Amino acid sequence: MSKDFEELDYQETPLGELILRRRRMLSLGGIEIYEVKLGEAFLMSSLFHEVEEALAHLGLGELEGDRWDVVVGGLGLGYTAVAALEHREVASLLIVDALQPVIEWHRHGLVPLGNKLTHDPRTRTVHADFFERAQSADGFDPEQPGRKFHAVLLDIDHSPRNLLHLRNAAFYEADGLRALEAHLHPGGVFALWSDDPPEEQFLELLGRAFANVRSHVMTFPNPLTEAESASTVYVAGKEMTNDKARS
Repeated sequence: MSKDFEELDYQETPLGELILRRRRMLSLGGIEIYEVKLGEAFLMSSLFHEVEEALAHLGLGELEGDRWDVVVGGLGLGYTAVAALEHREVASLLIVDALQPVIEWHRHGLVPLGNKLTHDPRTRTVHADFFERAQSADGFDPEQPGRKFHAVLLDIDHSPRNLLHLRNAAFYEADGLRALEAHLHPGGVFALWSDDPPEEQFLELLGRAFANVRSHVMTFPNPLTEAESASTVYVAGKEMTNDKARS
Protein backbone atom coordinates (compact mmCIF):
# COMPACT_ATOMS: atom_id res chain seq x y z
CA MET A 1 0.00 0.00 0.00
CA SER A 2 1.28 3.45 -0.86
CA LYS A 3 2.65 5.49 2.05
CA ASP A 4 0.45 8.31 0.75
CA PHE A 5 -2.72 6.36 1.59
CA GLU A 6 -3.45 3.90 4.40
CA GLU A 7 -6.62 2.35 5.79
CA LEU A 8 -5.96 2.32 9.52
CA ASP A 9 -9.10 0.52 10.65
CA TYR A 10 -12.25 -1.10 9.30
CA GLN A 11 -15.09 -2.23 11.56
CA GLU A 12 -18.66 -3.44 11.12
CA THR A 13 -20.91 -1.49 13.51
CA PRO A 14 -24.68 -1.30 14.14
CA LEU A 15 -24.63 2.02 12.24
CA GLY A 16 -22.77 0.61 9.23
CA GLU A 17 -19.19 0.11 8.04
CA LEU A 18 -16.77 2.35 9.92
CA ILE A 19 -13.48 3.26 8.23
CA LEU A 20 -10.52 5.28 9.46
CA ARG A 21 -7.96 6.24 6.86
CA ARG A 22 -4.89 8.41 6.56
CA ARG A 23 -3.61 10.08 3.41
CA ARG A 24 -1.25 12.76 2.26
CA MET A 25 -2.63 15.70 0.29
CA LEU A 26 0.09 16.35 -2.26
CA SER A 27 -1.89 19.30 -3.62
CA LEU A 28 -1.60 20.92 -0.17
CA GLY A 29 2.12 20.44 0.31
CA GLY A 30 1.93 16.83 1.44
CA ILE A 31 0.07 17.42 4.71
CA GLU A 32 -1.27 14.34 6.44
CA ILE A 33 -5.01 14.13 7.02
CA TYR A 34 -7.25 11.63 8.77
CA GLU A 35 -10.73 10.80 7.47
CA VAL A 36 -13.68 8.83 8.85
CA LYS A 37 -16.49 7.22 6.86
CA LEU A 38 -19.61 5.61 8.30
CA GLY A 39 -21.54 3.60 5.76
CA GLU A 40 -21.89 5.81 2.70
CA ALA A 41 -21.49 9.02 4.71
CA PHE A 42 -18.24 10.97 4.85
CA LEU A 43 -18.27 11.69 8.56
CA MET A 44 -15.28 13.91 9.30
CA SER A 45 -11.80 14.99 8.26
CA SER A 46 -8.89 16.49 10.15
CA LEU A 47 -8.65 18.97 7.27
CA PHE A 48 -11.86 20.64 8.47
CA HIS A 49 -12.00 20.98 12.25
CA GLU A 50 -12.44 24.69 12.98
CA VAL A 51 -16.18 24.40 13.61
CA GLU A 52 -15.66 21.56 16.12
CA GLU A 53 -13.31 23.84 18.07
CA ALA A 54 -15.72 26.77 17.74
CA LEU A 55 -18.46 24.59 19.22
CA ALA A 56 -16.45 24.18 22.42
CA HIS A 57 -15.29 27.78 22.66
CA LEU A 58 -18.70 29.33 21.95
CA GLY A 59 -20.53 27.00 24.29
CA LEU A 60 -18.12 27.25 27.21
CA GLY A 61 -17.72 30.97 26.63
CA GLU A 62 -21.26 31.40 27.99
CA LEU A 63 -20.46 29.87 31.39
CA GLU A 64 -19.55 31.57 34.63
CA GLY A 65 -17.70 30.21 37.65
CA ASP A 66 -14.42 28.35 37.82
CA ARG A 67 -15.12 24.59 38.00
CA TRP A 68 -17.14 23.14 35.15
CA ASP A 69 -18.31 19.59 34.51
CA VAL A 70 -18.75 19.14 30.76
CA VAL A 71 -20.22 16.46 28.48
CA VAL A 72 -19.13 16.05 24.87
CA GLY A 73 -21.53 14.01 22.74
CA GLY A 74 -19.53 12.37 19.96
CA LEU A 75 -15.79 11.77 20.17
CA GLY A 76 -14.88 11.68 16.47
CA LEU A 77 -11.30 12.81 15.90
CA GLY A 78 -11.33 14.60 19.24
CA TYR A 79 -11.26 18.27 18.23
CA THR A 80 -14.27 19.39 20.30
CA ALA A 81 -13.02 17.59 23.40
CA VAL A 82 -9.47 18.94 23.12
CA ALA A 83 -10.76 22.48 22.57
CA ALA A 84 -12.91 22.14 25.70
CA LEU A 85 -9.85 21.09 27.72
CA GLU A 86 -8.12 24.32 26.72
CA HIS A 87 -10.46 26.06 29.17
CA ARG A 88 -8.74 25.87 32.56
CA GLU A 89 -12.14 26.05 34.28
CA VAL A 90 -13.07 22.57 32.99
CA ALA A 91 -12.79 20.30 36.03
CA SER A 92 -14.10 17.16 34.32
CA LEU A 93 -14.89 16.13 30.77
CA LEU A 94 -17.16 13.17 30.07
CA ILE A 95 -17.16 12.01 26.44
CA VAL A 96 -20.10 9.87 25.32
CA ASP A 97 -19.74 7.87 22.10
CA ALA A 98 -21.79 4.98 20.72
CA LEU A 99 -18.94 3.55 18.61
CA GLN A 100 -16.41 1.52 20.58
CA PRO A 101 -13.90 1.45 17.69
CA VAL A 102 -13.69 5.26 17.77
CA ILE A 103 -12.89 5.12 21.48
CA GLU A 104 -10.19 2.51 20.76
CA TRP A 105 -8.61 4.69 18.06
CA HIS A 106 -7.86 7.27 20.72
CA ARG A 107 -6.72 4.76 23.35
CA HIS A 108 -4.26 3.17 20.92
CA GLY A 109 -2.97 6.40 19.38
CA LEU A 110 -4.32 5.78 15.88
CA VAL A 111 -5.50 9.40 15.63
CA PRO A 112 -3.37 12.50 16.29
CA LEU A 113 -5.24 13.80 19.36
CA GLY A 114 -5.66 10.41 21.04
CA ASN A 115 -2.72 10.65 23.43
CA LYS A 116 -3.62 14.19 24.49
CA LEU A 117 -7.15 13.14 25.40
CA THR A 118 -6.41 9.84 27.07
CA HIS A 119 -3.60 11.28 29.21
CA ASP A 120 -5.58 14.24 30.53
CA PRO A 121 -6.77 13.27 34.05
CA ARG A 122 -9.93 15.35 33.65
CA THR A 123 -11.20 13.15 30.83
CA ARG A 124 -13.30 9.98 30.92
CA THR A 125 -14.97 8.23 27.99
CA VAL A 126 -18.26 6.34 28.17
CA HIS A 127 -19.33 3.85 25.50
CA ALA A 128 -23.04 4.65 25.25
CA ASP A 129 -25.72 6.15 23.03
CA PHE A 130 -25.71 9.89 23.77
CA PHE A 131 -29.35 10.29 22.76
CA GLU A 132 -30.57 7.47 25.00
CA ARG A 133 -28.60 8.89 27.92
CA ALA A 134 -29.90 12.41 27.29
CA GLN A 135 -33.51 11.24 27.52
CA SER A 136 -33.03 8.95 30.52
CA ALA A 137 -33.58 9.90 34.15
CA ASP A 138 -30.08 8.64 35.05
CA GLY A 139 -28.35 10.97 32.60
CA PHE A 140 -24.93 10.72 31.05
CA ASP A 141 -22.69 9.32 33.78
CA PRO A 142 -23.31 5.63 34.57
CA GLU A 143 -21.09 5.91 37.65
CA GLN A 144 -23.18 8.77 39.10
CA PRO A 145 -26.85 8.45 38.06
CA GLY A 146 -28.62 11.78 38.07
CA ARG A 147 -25.39 13.77 37.89
CA LYS A 148 -25.81 17.28 36.46
CA PHE A 149 -23.38 19.18 34.23
CA HIS A 150 -22.55 22.78 33.42
CA ALA A 151 -22.35 22.25 29.66
CA VAL A 152 -23.27 19.68 27.02
CA LEU A 153 -21.54 20.01 23.64
CA LEU A 154 -23.04 17.91 20.84
CA ASP A 155 -21.32 16.96 17.57
CA ILE A 156 -22.87 13.76 16.21
CA ASP A 157 -25.51 14.32 13.52
CA HIS A 158 -24.87 16.50 10.48
CA SER A 159 -27.75 18.74 11.58
CA PRO A 160 -31.02 18.49 13.54
CA ARG A 161 -32.68 17.30 10.34
CA ASN A 162 -29.80 15.46 8.62
CA LEU A 163 -29.34 12.54 10.99
CA LEU A 164 -26.95 9.61 11.16
CA HIS A 165 -29.89 7.48 12.30
CA LEU A 166 -33.63 8.14 12.32
CA ARG A 167 -33.91 7.11 15.97
CA ASN A 168 -32.01 10.29 16.91
CA ALA A 169 -34.88 12.46 15.68
CA ALA A 170 -36.82 12.44 18.96
CA PHE A 171 -33.96 14.22 20.73
CA TYR A 172 -34.40 17.31 18.53
CA GLU A 173 -38.08 17.69 19.40
CA ALA A 174 -39.50 19.62 22.35
CA ASP A 175 -39.66 16.69 24.78
CA GLY A 176 -36.14 15.52 23.93
CA LEU A 177 -34.65 18.97 24.48
CA ARG A 178 -36.49 19.38 27.76
CA ALA A 179 -35.13 16.02 28.92
CA LEU A 180 -31.61 17.21 28.14
CA GLU A 181 -32.18 20.50 29.96
CA ALA A 182 -32.94 18.55 33.13
CA HIS A 183 -29.33 17.24 33.18
CA LEU A 184 -27.87 20.76 33.36
CA HIS A 185 -27.13 22.90 36.39
CA PRO A 186 -28.93 26.27 36.59
CA GLY A 187 -27.10 28.62 34.22
CA GLY A 188 -25.82 25.63 32.23
CA VAL A 189 -25.36 25.58 28.45
CA PHE A 190 -26.22 23.26 25.59
CA ALA A 191 -24.30 23.85 22.34
CA LEU A 192 -24.81 22.03 19.04
CA TRP A 193 -22.97 21.95 15.73
CA SER A 194 -24.94 21.85 12.47
CA ASP A 195 -23.76 21.66 8.89
CA ASP A 196 -26.91 23.50 7.73
CA PRO A 197 -27.92 27.19 8.00
CA PRO A 198 -29.92 28.21 11.10
CA GLU A 199 -33.41 26.69 11.15
CA GLU A 200 -36.18 28.85 12.61
CA GLN A 201 -38.23 25.81 13.62
CA PHE A 202 -35.36 24.34 15.61
CA LEU A 203 -34.58 27.69 17.22
CA GLU A 204 -38.21 27.84 18.33
CA LEU A 205 -37.96 24.35 19.85
CA LEU A 206 -34.78 25.33 21.69
CA GLY A 207 -36.56 28.42 22.97
CA ARG A 208 -39.26 26.29 24.57
CA ALA A 209 -36.67 24.35 26.59
CA PHE A 210 -34.07 27.03 27.35
CA ALA A 211 -34.12 30.62 28.56
CA ASN A 212 -31.59 32.05 26.09
CA VAL A 213 -31.01 30.82 22.54
CA ARG A 214 -28.79 32.10 19.76
CA SER A 215 -27.24 30.78 16.56
CA HIS A 216 -23.77 31.60 15.24
CA VAL A 217 -22.97 31.17 11.55
CA MET A 218 -19.30 30.27 11.27
CA THR A 219 -17.38 30.61 8.00
CA PHE A 220 -13.98 29.08 7.39
CA PRO A 221 -11.69 28.94 4.35
CA ASN A 222 -11.89 25.66 2.45
CA PRO A 223 -8.31 24.61 1.58
CA LEU A 224 -9.57 22.51 -1.34
CA THR A 225 -11.44 25.32 -3.11
CA GLU A 226 -11.50 29.09 -3.27
CA ALA A 227 -14.91 29.14 -1.55
CA GLU A 228 -15.61 29.31 2.17
CA SER A 229 -17.39 26.64 4.17
CA ALA A 230 -20.21 27.68 6.52
CA SER A 231 -21.70 25.91 9.53
CA THR A 232 -23.99 26.83 12.41
CA VAL A 233 -23.37 26.58 16.14
CA TYR A 234 -26.51 26.79 18.30
CA VAL A 235 -26.00 27.87 21.93
CA ALA A 236 -28.85 27.53 24.45
CA GLY A 237 -28.62 28.59 28.09
CA LYS A 238 -30.60 27.28 31.04
CA GLU A 239 -32.21 29.82 33.31
CA MET A 240 -30.43 30.49 36.60
CA THR A 241 -32.21 30.07 39.91
CA ASN A 242 -32.80 33.22 41.91
CA ASP A 243 -30.08 32.24 44.37
CA LYS A 244 -27.52 31.71 41.63
CA ALA A 245 -28.51 34.91 39.87
CA ARG A 246 -27.87 36.91 43.08
CA SER A 247 -24.49 35.27 43.74
